[in-house]
Amino acid sequence: MSTFVKIKAIKSTLSSSETKLANFILKSPNAIRELSSQELANVVGVSQSSVVKFTQKLGYKGYPAFKLAVIDSLNNTGSETKLHGKITLSDDLSQIAEKMLNSKMAVLTETKNLNEKAAFEQAVELIKSAKRIIICGLGGSALVAKDFAYKLQKLGMAAVADSDGHAQLAYVTTFSKDDLVFAISESGLTREIVEITKQARKNSSTIISLTKYGKNPVAENAKVKLYSVAEDESIRLSSILARTAQEFVIDILFVAITQSSRQGRKFLEETTQVVRQFRQG
Repeated sequence: MSTFVKIKAIKSTLSSSETKLANFILKSPNAIRELSSQELANVVGVSQSSVVKFTQKLGYKGYPAFKLAVIDSLNNTGSETKLHGKITLSDDLSQIAEKMLNSKMAVLTETKNLNEKAAFEQAVELIKSAKRIIICGLGGSALVAKDFAYKLQKLGMAAVADSDGHAQLAYVTTFSKDDLVFAISESGLTREIVEITKQARKNSSTIISLTKYGKNPVAENAKVKLYSVAEDESIRLSSILARTAQEFVIDILFVAITQSSRQGRKFLEETTQVVRQFRQG
């Protein structure tokens, strides 16, 4: 996972000292190649302990590991997709299309980089083994939840989604250790989704979260944490980009589950055939 992606993902949660470090690293990443932790602290104007705590907050054991990760990210920046500009009121359709395409490509790339292969693999196995599945989300996330539920139903899985937060909570109250909650919240702070995951934990049910990267209540309650990204620089497009990133994650899961489940593929073929025959008839 790119170090720069991590920094941008948690930037809004950083302290003033950590924000200074983040800004410097994102603006002058090549300088890290030559700086020790004490030298970086002196340049930015923070304590050396702040540097160490910052690197640990990003998931590294210390500054040396962080420095190596930065160098590795710099060596791979050539393959990263950049976001080009914002959509404005004066843009024509060609400009809107181009900026939208670049925005979505950037979000998809960063979402891919934020998620570890092991997390996807564990999520696939947990979903396949669950007795009952509820996919929870509100607002734009509810649309993604409904789409994921439909996909899993085509594979013969007992998956449901409901846009009513109270209905979701009531259903989860009946869950046990054999059931699974897939909680979708862009911020990870949605009150209803937080409460649903708390109830699921109380019932010893498995929880998979899909939230922004970083510490948040929904992810803290989850056994498996998956992440999605929306570009901060494109606020007017945030809901569109958030759904794009979330749909990317659930589509990866759907394809991976289909790939690993012979019974699921059989159900999918049967459902596709029945719908095709209905349309033709």
